[in-house]
Amino acid sequence: MEKLRFGYQEEGQEETAVLTDEKHLNELVLFNDDVNTFDHVIETLVYVCEHTPEQAEQCAIIVHYKGKCTVKTGELTDLKPRCSALLDAGLSAEIL
Repeated sequence: MEKLRFGYQEEGQEETAVLTDEKHLNELVLFNDDVNTFDHVIETLVYVCEHTPEQAEQCAIIVHYKGKCTVKTGELTDLKPRCSALLDAGLSAEIL
């Protein structure tokens, strides 16, 4: 669902009316568990979410210490297959 938002953008001393196209983005959230290894989580995030190894490692650490982490944002049509792939890999994930 697309939203159009009307706002003002200051440019020097002038104010210019700006119309932006704002799409509703969902979040793919990964939850902590006591089953999966860091290596498995990292490899899965690299493959499923197209993270860099460093990005995947940071997400795995956040999940471990905070209990959850948003690993991808986007439109529902993009996140659904990614969520399914995380679940198929034995991870706990949900789209919010």
